[in-house]
Amino acid sequence: MDIRKVKKLIEMLESSELEEIEIHEGEESVRLVKNKTETIVTQVQPNQTDKEGKKTESEQSEEKSPVIENPEGEVITSPMVGTFYAAASPGAKPFISVGDEIQEGDVVCIVEAMKMMNEIKSDYSGKVISVLAENSEPVEFGQALFVVA
Repeated sequence: MDIRKVKKLIEMLESSELEEIEIHEGEESVRLVKNKTETIVTQVQPNQTDKEGKKTESEQSEEKSPVIENPEGEVITSPMVGTFYAAASPGAKPFISVGDEIQEGDVVCIVEAMKMMNEIKSDYSGKVISVLAENSEPVEFGQALFVVA
């Protein structure tokens, strides 16, 4: 079979919705199949470890974002998914620390989302009881960041 015919068949296959073409010409035959991409979905069972004894991603994320059942005070939560920053720049003093007195409207942190730095302001006045997020770590929508009493 002539190479020009094979090239033409490849072009026809690429431009069509067909998944494969098979041509027989005498004793020669050519079969062309489009590459199929497969989506592989894996599920990790909670509280399992891998072969080396490392914790699974879900277990690690549970440790990083503590759940506060009955907080002693008001909880400031993340209004968006993004990356939590406690300070305006690396090496700078954090906006707030445990023990600080804050007022409603004070900037308490920054959450970076889609390359935009978003100042997060407090909805409450009071003393910072707890800082629940780690600097430069991802945060989820509604995740508790601070407790203020």
